[in-house]
Amino acid sequence: MIDLATFIRDVPDFPEPGIIFKDITPLLADSEAFTAALGAMAAPFDGVEVDVVVGIEARGFIFAAPLAQRFGAGFVPVRKPGKLPWQVNGHEYSLEYGTDRLEAHSDAIHPGDKVLVVDDVLATGGTGAAAVALVRELGGEVAGFSVLIELGFLGGRSKLPEVDVHTVVHYGAD
Repeated sequence: MIDLATFIRDVPDFPEPGIIFKDITPLLADSEAFTAALGAMAAPFDGVEVDVVVGIEARGFIFAAPLAQRFGAGFVPVRKPGKLPWQVNGHEYSLEYGTDRLEAHSDAIHPGDKVLVVDDVLATGGTGAAAVALVRELGGEVAGFSVLIELGFLGGRSKLPEVDVHTVVHYGAD
């Protein structure tokens, strides 16, 4: 069993002083670690019906696309405003100072689709909760939420009630 946490580098004071950024690029650069991470993110949902895998911009795309292939499902990017070229539905969410918005093409998820939401990190939970809300607004049923890293001390899981959340590498209490 490979210890994936050893492939995650701490970068102090990025993007601002006091933040310790969890850099996944060493994990992505190692074929064995990347493959193990994908397997660990998928395993809890093996045997679960998945029609669509949603990847949250931007690093969520890295994991969501190969997971979609593994499940024989479609891949849907959920992006920040102005990035998608066609009709979109969106969901606004609160940030510490203001709001942001996630969008998906209006026809990307169909009513009744079983959707696995994927991202690289679960921190405060705002982005994840917005993605889950957007999936539901489009008529999808959330089959689960899978992330590589959870920063449990930020309490993001609490913003995803009634969602099967799975994390591979967990930092701090939750």
